[in-house]
Amino acid sequence: MKLTVSHIVKAYQARTILRDCSFSFDKAITYVLMGTNGSGKSTFLRICALLEKQDSGVIAYTSGDALLQQDMELKRRITLVLPRIGVFNTTVFKNVAYGLKIRAVERKAVEERVRRTIAFVGLEKRRDQNALTLSSGETQRLGIARALVLEPEILFLDEPTASVDQENTEIIESIIGAMKKDGGTAVIMTTHDREQAERLADRLLVLKHGRIEDMPLT
Repeated sequence: MKLTVSHIVKAYQARTILRDCSFSFDKAITYVLMGTNGSGKSTFLRICALLEKQDSGVIAYTSGDALLQQDMELKRRITLVLPRIGVFNTTVFKNVAYGLKIRAVERKAVEERVRRTIAFVGLEKRRDQNALTLSSGETQRLGIARALVLEPEILFLDEPTASVDQENTEIIESIIGAMKKDGGTAVIMTTHDREQAERLADRLLVLKHGRIEDMPLT
């Protein structure tokens, strides 16, 4: 699946955040989008994830030569993880399983996919723990697990290590690195940390003056 962003414009109260913003995300690689606070990174991700409407321009998802309808079926093929994760007052396992259950996935498949995903993000020892008792870093990893268990084709990560301690930052970076090796999911993430961007990016982008520029990796 390919995402093409064409000439997007978005303004809030007469302040233009995105202006003639265009880019094509056409590979299952890790794209890292940098920019200063207030540059529009989070707005860009929300628009791409179909959670917010642009003022003008086109968001196009295609499969082969076919333009995909922006319906619930498409929305279930993409997932956005925000910097602050809301969790349910239940176990880690049930938090991760929730999205599969509302999709009516068969129980045995739910058990296997949740087990595998919890292990992938390093929370297997927290499986039966109430999610509300997790640390902020563990909660962020839980949010990533809830997204990954759905097996999205495009995963949007908005500042995935914001306000996260060093240990969990390293774990989250290792999760993203492992996803790169798997190659099945395109990751589009934002960060303000240039060193992190260099570590994780296959393509490094910067959002400046409302437009996306492709940057060289050093």
